[in-house]
Amino acid sequence: MNAFDITGTSAPWVVFVPQGASEVQEQLARLEAKGGRVHRFDARDLTTEQGIHRAFAEVLQFPGYYGRNWDALVDCLDDLCGAVTGGVGIAGVIHDADLLLEAEYFPLFVSVLCQGADRANSAVDLDGFPLDRPAVAEHFVLEFRDFDRERIALRVGQPDLVVTTGDGFVAAALDPDEWH
Repeated sequence: MNAFDITGTSAPWVVFVPQGASEVQEQLARLEAKGGRVHRFDARDLTTEQGIHRAFAEVLQFPGYYGRNWDALVDCLDDLCGAVTGGVGIAGVIHDADLLLEAEYFPLFVSVLCQGADRANSAVDLDGFPLDRPAVAEHFVLEFRDFDRERIALRVGQPDLVVTTGDGFVAAALDPDEWH
């Protein structure tokens, strides 16, 4: 399974795995051992766009002025405070992601997670200038009770993402030809 590293600042940004995958559990433990934080989401709280914005704002301590839209979600994911990241990084784990797979907004949600993580994992801004902060590891793990690699890959695939599959996982990152 080892074709991703959720403890570092390299793509992929979103990983889809069977619930309880041992490699993911080991990587989450390593992230926490380095001082990073693991934030957990219940997919039942994310079944609507409003639910996503509410849950992410609460769990990741977004500022009060958070606009509760997709662009604002990207901005806040890029600018998480040290209390949320431990100054090292985060992994957002979404349990029971099966509940989200067929939602109309699901492909956009995955793209937004990739956009925010791509920016957070970079030490330069969108114009290529150095930021006043180091890159922060940021990844999202969607855990499925019924893991169907092909079905997930088809649902996630879209022009702005690179989707890869491996033994027991699907992964997504921004397509550099589209985004950089």
